[in-house]
Amino acid sequence: MSTPTSPAHAQSCPVYHGSPLDSDDPRVPLHAPEFAADPHYAYREMRRQYGSLAPVALAPGVPATLVIGYAAAVRILNDPEHFPADPRVWQKTVPADSPILPLLEWRPTASRSTGLDFARYRQAITASIDAIDLYALHGTVEGIAIPLVNTFCQDGKADLIGQYVFPLVFQVVNALLGCPSEIGQRLAAGTAAIVEGVDADAGNKMLFEALLELVALKRAEPGNDITTVLLQHPAELDELEVVNHVAQVYGTGIEFLLNLIVNTLLVILTDDRFGGSVMGGNLSSREALDEVLFNDPPLANLLITYPRQPILVNDVWLPAHQPVVISMAACNNDPSIRTEDQMGNRAHLAWGIGPHACPAKSSAYLIAQDAIDQLLDALPEMRLDLPTGEPTWRPGPFHRALTALPVTFPSSAPLNVHGEAVTG
Repeated sequence: MSTPTSPAHAQSCPVYHGSPLDSDDPRVPLHAPEFAADPHYAYREMRRQYGSLAPVALAPGVPATLVIGYAAAVRILNDPEHFPADPRVWQKTVPADSPILPLLEWRPTASRSTGLDFARYRQAITASIDAIDLYALHGTVEGIAIPLVNTFCQDGKADLIGQYVFPLVFQVVNALLGCPSEIGQRLAAGTAAIVEGVDADAGNKMLFEALLELVALKRAEPGNDITTVLLQHPAELDELEVVNHVAQVYGTGIEFLLNLIVNTLLVILTDDRFGGSVMGGNLSSREALDEVLFNDPPLANLLITYPRQPILVNDVWLPAHQPVVISMAACNNDPSIRTEDQMGNRAHLAWGIGPHACPAKSSAYLIAQDAIDQLLDALPEMRLDLPTGEPTWRPGPFHRALTALPVTFPSSAPLNVHGEAVTG
């Protein structure tokens, strides 16, 4: 990974137009495996060299500024007038074959809109999330978790990502959207292609076609689900708008929940402060989740904005229409706000703040906590079984995601629908 150095022209002038993006320094490649292996080292080095704003590359040839100072992030996230989320001017400057483009290009959703469009979209997506029955959701997670545990509990070993967390999150999100399994499989394949940057165009096409089919199905057969609420909302979203909102719930929901649950399980299995305490009942899985949301949030770098015009932030001029990426992970660990004991502290940026804050916070917490509790209740003696002794992380500029989470445990009898071992 390239090590950032201080801009030479910064030494003579504390305010320099276009920096850090116009600097000649090597950018920190957020897409590189070296960054994924130890992002916190990279954040410390960037903070040492640049302060609160650092020059990075989101993909080869795609520059951006990474916000790693908490105060700067709060200012930007609460100022959508100067820092709008609409990427349409920027995306004209990105090569058409860039792997980052399908992930960040404009779509008719609240997260990538401003003004009246933002207000209209935000009302619809918030209403659809608020309509989730959290009590029923608990039963949904339990009803999915126990059969999944039963597929491997007698084996004495499992890869928790492939055998438990991903299929659980996949099925829960499909249930929330009212999506049948067959359509869901194609949505998953398309989303994976976009997120991984492998044949992203084909993934986009597959995703869009499957979403059109889902929206047509829910228009013909309404249900108690997010897709139906979006279709029936007074904002009167057209078909393309509904498709894009469902796509956002699907893609972001699965990626966020998957990484949140897996990263929290890693903490529970490796950190003595949580392992014995969570499994022994002294600390809750909710506290372990908040530890992860502070230190290794599942979407580590996102909440991207594009300044309308050059703007001064912390003695640095940011150029117009260039990505400004909030590093929730780095800002949460900013020494200016970080304390020794974070237990019970939920003042992190993992859910965002300001007008674009995540509306699904309550349901995401519930899904993640129930998924973890069901697993720990069923297999309390799990132990991590990493072949190299160290976890490995998926490369990517935005997520904090493990490649695998292998565990061993004493073989256990299958559970019934009440989570009790089946005997006899």
